[in-house]
Amino acid sequence: MCIRDRMVGLLEVASDRAEAEVQVLMPGYTHLQKAQPVRWSHWIMSHASGWQRDIQRLDHMLERVNVMPLGSGALAGNPFGIDRVALANELGFARVSPNSMDAVSDRDFVAEFMFWSTMTMVHLSRWAEDLIIYSSGEFKYVSMADAYSTGSSLMPQKKNPDALELLRGKSGRVAGGLSGFLMVLKGTPSTYNKDMQEDKQILFDAVDTIKDAIPIATGVLSTLTISPDKMRSALQPEMLATDLAEYLVRKGVPFRETHHTAGEAVRVSEERGVPLSQLSLDDLKQLNSSFEADVSSVWDFEASVNSRDVIGGTSERALLEQVSNMREWCKHKPRSAL
Repeated sequence: MCIRDRMVGLLEVASDRAEAEVQVLMPGYTHLQKAQPVRWSHWIMSHASGWQRDIQRLDHMLERVNVMPLGSGALAGNPFGIDRVALANELGFARVSPNSMDAVSDRDFVAEFMFWSTMTMVHLSRWAEDLIIYSSGEFKYVSMADAYSTGSSLMPQKKNPDALELLRGKSGRVAGGLSGFLMVLKGTPSTYNKDMQEDKQILFDAVDTIKDAIPIATGVLSTLTISPDKMRSALQPEMLATDLAEYLVRKGVPFRETHHTAGEAVRVSEERGVPLSQLSLDDLKQLNSSFEADVSSVWDFEASVNSRDVIGGTSERALLEQVSNMREWCKHKPRSAL
């Protein structure tokens, strides 16, 4: 199976899982701090969006590097009048290189694939890091399948997310290869130099790494177990502070004012040591007279995520639309040979 097909397979698994678990709510994080409620499926599709861009970059790269250098000689071209265009057509190239001196030293195709591999591995690494955090004892949102985790050699209670940690580590290896190869290229003069033989080991290692990494990521995603109750119990009323500000906006109060009011409400709740949702209507009216009895409707996590009913939003409708669009994209994109 080619690299592109493996990436599409990962997207398909992500889409299937996102649809099946669309009802599961969890905290969304910024700066690794609880921010706003989101759907677990929204988190899945956030990473799927990055993987989709990786496939798009791969397609663009393949179109750009599909150039035949044959007929360039050592640097000055071929003296026997060969039909390079006919040769390119016969060999399956889209076009021929326009300059023989450039052609013999062009290693852009190696550098571009190395960048593509690095960017893709970075996306897989960030996804893996999220899951490593979510599987930790402090979170317990997810649990890795035994096939993708190991116990400790000393501590029998441990279940370590080894597959995810290896994906995270391999991303550094591929990125290091890209950096090293660019340093080889930067000092070479025009046309061919022996330095360029360094491209082989780095390129082949990147190919092997990415080809192994994608099915491992697919396996992890398709087999992990989630804990909806843990995710739900981690939701806190303070995560609806933005919704409190938006409530006032709907009452006609400018957001610059509502943001300050919501912040004051958070301060009062912290000083009293009570959840934000336990502030009384009188407490809130002291902060802004536009609060009314219907403010109680703000403290609903499901209503919060469903209120963001726009393209790319967290509502159930918007999420299922994301999944449907991703499936259609996977279905109709042509498969490449790489």
